[in-house]
Amino acid sequence: MQVLTAAILAAFGLYAGSWYFGLVDGNFALLLFLATVVTGAYWLAERFYFLPQRQKTAAVLEANDVQRRAELEKQGIKRVDGDITEAKIRLLMQPWWLDWTAGLFPVIIAVFFLRSFLFEPFKIPSGSMIPTLLVGDLILVNKFHYGIRLPVLNTRITEGNRPQRGDVMVFRYPPKPSLDYIKRVVGVPGDTVAYLNKRLTINGKAVATTTVPEFFDEDAMRYFKQYEETLGDKPHRLLNDDDRPAFVPGADNFAGRANCSYTAEGVTCKVPEGHYFMMGDNRDNSLDSRYWGFVPEQNIVGKAFFVWMNFGSLKRIGAFN
Repeated sequence: MQVLTAAILAAFGLYAGSWYFGLVDGNFALLLFLATVVTGAYWLAERFYFLPQRQKTAAVLEANDVQRRAELEKQGIKRVDGDITEAKIRLLMQPWWLDWTAGLFPVIIAVFFLRSFLFEPFKIPSGSMIPTLLVGDLILVNKFHYGIRLPVLNTRITEGNRPQRGDVMVFRYPPKPSLDYIKRVVGVPGDTVAYLNKRLTINGKAVATTTVPEFFDEDAMRYFKQYEETLGDKPHRLLNDDDRPAFVPGADNFAGRANCSYTAEGVTCKVPEGHYFMMGDNRDNSLDSRYWGFVPEQNIVGKAFFVWMNFGSLKRIGAFN
């Protein structure tokens, strides 16, 4: 078992190392699922086989010691050297290969359950959602709001809520599903979304937008025009960069591109059933549905709703729209 366990742990380590150095596309959900299964198997084996065997061996040791002391006492020897307490503790102690597997199972199963069905943490890696979310924000994503999904397979098993316009949603990036992206839901199935001359219209109606004071981007060290837009029930803020053109350069040949029309003014798309049109709040600095297409329902991960930490600014902590 020691050799087998060492091989299993080495395989996990090799996978994690290859992922870290970019040699393979990592899948944390799969890695966590496999860790849960493996440590769970060891935990069951420990509970129902290995621990009873150690307890049985310790009981035999204790019985032999009692018998030896009784025989010596019959011979008139009442003081007997030797204490089996330490030896008994050693016999009952988990070996390293169980400590690193069965011993970790309670922690791993708790993380697996929380991450798979309740809340998952993410770190914002880019500025595509500025000013709503900044680079370095650590956020929580509600995994059950849109329906509970099976880990790894991401198949929905409960109905949940449907994504609404204005939701900030985490999803699997359609061109590369091993990556998680975060954008705002702009169009739901059946909508006609137009972003022309940097103005958003949905089903022929312009989305309400008001001008607010300019936003200073500390990373870019410049000011950007800032607006407040109302999608759904709550308003959110967005940025525009006057130096960027209105047209969409370099759009991919994505599935459903026939539903979209590209012009010098921008793009107009009809959202197909079971799909969503996503855009970043940093409108001129966001690689979103305008470039790579629609997000299928099966790619949904969850609804982002709370910044739980930003080590550069504790003021960032709190809920957001």
